Amino acid sequence: MNEAYLRLVNVHRVSWQNRAHFLAMAGRLMRRILIDVARSKGYQKRGAGAAKVSLDEGMLVGGDPGRDLIALDDALEALASFDARKSQVVELRFFAGLSVEETAHALGVSADTVMRDWKLAKAWLLKEMSRS
Repeated sequence: MNEAYLRLVNVHRVSWQNRAHFLAMAGRLMRRILIDVARSKGYQKRGAGAAKVSLDEGMLVGGDPGRDLIALDDALEALASFDARKSQVVELRFFAGLSVEETAHALGVSADTVMRDWKLAKAWLLKEMSRS
């Protein structure tokens, strides 16, 4: 988390449009940092035989989630190519740690929309990740 903060405060060329813009960037930076760490440990792309993982805020506690993070990152890239908002919901909830209400506020949608997007994104990501 400290590395994400340092990257955010060192971004001199960004003029933050609003809180949502800042939170979206924070979520994206946290994702990039976690993926960079996982890749630096030599994990192969697409999970390298990793077990199925649930998208749960507690996933990153303990164990060695590197392979799962890389598979999740690849699946999020695929999701973003046809549904950017669902990908943003996952970034904000999972990587930035925002609540449903905070995510809704950041994206300018209702909490019900965030919950629908969250459920659909989780199902799609788990299906995509199980293929690899």
